[in-house]
Amino acid sequence: MNQKKLFVLDTNVLLHDYKCIYQFEENDIMLPITVLEELDKFKKGNDQINFQAREFARELDQLAGEFLFTEGISLGRGLGRLFIETGKPFSREMEESFEEKIADHRILAIADYARNSNPDKQVILVTKDINLRIKAKALGLQAQDYKAGQVTNLEYLYEGIPTIENQNDEAINKLYTSPEGVSIEEFDLGMDPIANQYMILKGNNSSVLAIFDIRTSALHVVQKQRCYGIEPRNAEQTMTLDALMRPDIQLVSLTGKAGTGKTLLALAAALQQRRDYLQVYLARPIIPLGNRDIGYLPGDAGQKIEPYMQPLFDNLSVIKHQFDARSKEYTKIDQLLEDEKLIITPLAYIRGRSLSKVFFIVDEAQNLPPHEVKTIITRAGEGTKIVFTGDIHQIDSPYLDTKSNGLSYFTEKMKGQDIFAHVNLVQGVRSHLAELASNLL
Repeated sequence: MNQKKLFVLDTNVLLHDYKCIYQFEENDIMLPITVLEELDKFKKGNDQINFQAREFARELDQLAGEFLFTEGISLGRGLGRLFIETGKPFSREMEESFEEKIADHRILAIADYARNSNPDKQVILVTKDINLRIKAKALGLQAQDYKAGQVTNLEYLYEGIPTIENQNDEAINKLYTSPEGVSIEEFDLGMDPIANQYMILKGNNSSVLAIFDIRTSALHVVQKQRCYGIEPRNAEQTMTLDALMRPDIQLVSLTGKAGTGKTLLALAAALQQRRDYLQVYLARPIIPLGNRDIGYLPGDAGQKIEPYMQPLFDNLSVIKHQFDARSKEYTKIDQLLEDEKLIITPLAYIRGRSLSKVFFIVDEAQNLPPHEVKTIITRAGEGTKIVFTGDIHQIDSPYLDTKSNGLSYFTEKMKGQDIFAHVNLVQGVRSHLAELASNLL
């Protein structure tokens, strides 16, 4: 019989997922009183972390009702009980190890107390803080990351465009002349393609870029197209623009290292289709540098966020300078900005706005937790297309990684859906210098 476990939760776990207390099966959960004290500091604000703090407080209040936490409160059928543990004195070992009684160390003290008070249970500290996990293990305490919502298989995100050799030249040539597509039975793919999967097919004398339509079980040719002055430089970018321009694909995930053109292509495709949408939103989360709030920066609200939004304006500038300054395409961009048909903004600023008939680009999506990505997607109205871009190896949030960030999570979960497409861009296009640095440094 397996030993029952007692999980001690750190504050960052609750701020990552306010429903986390229901993810530990029949095992008990302990919340250090310090965690509730820390949550108080996050209740006010418009960021996702503030939303999580408020929602957890409501969840806890509803769960408790008229009961007291001293005896533990049932989390529901098939689940364990929830305890709130008040502050405990530091053990001698902790006193000698940590001079400061900061929140992290007080949480460690309670986890240490829980271990000594529950010899019949396996006590585990759950935290997304790597350093706190190391401190716990140094004290002989078991510690682990919060794993619910993590992607277990990252291969799909890493895969480039597959190249399939030794295909029938006649079938390849037929793709170029068949608007209805060609059945996959006429090809020897050696795999079962998923919905909207892109591939390169090569015969002895011909080749083609193709996409798989799961509804008709047919392959269709992917044509190279120019979008608002931007022309694809390789097969990956050609397929990316195809996904961005297809009206039946409502959700797109673009991953890849810096310099592969993810944001630029998404913005160019949005401008090309501007007449099909009421507005184009280009947003990104603000991750304060050095963990300092943007309130420390000088200036008004617009000046504070400008450094974070500048990369998006840089991409817009690249597109503008494909045209003469007197051309209608150039002036149209300025007009769209002035009329708020094209909006570049921090992600937090679009909360509460309607997402109906909007082309919505979320840049740097690897810095979002899964819950926030879900919130964005579930608010999409009719006629809306959402594009998430990011590099899962360049995560700025201290509590997210390649497996737990929202971009990885939703890409893996949406795989195979007929309205979703994913492209991982591998080849850098900025310059030979930028490509070399990205690969070697």
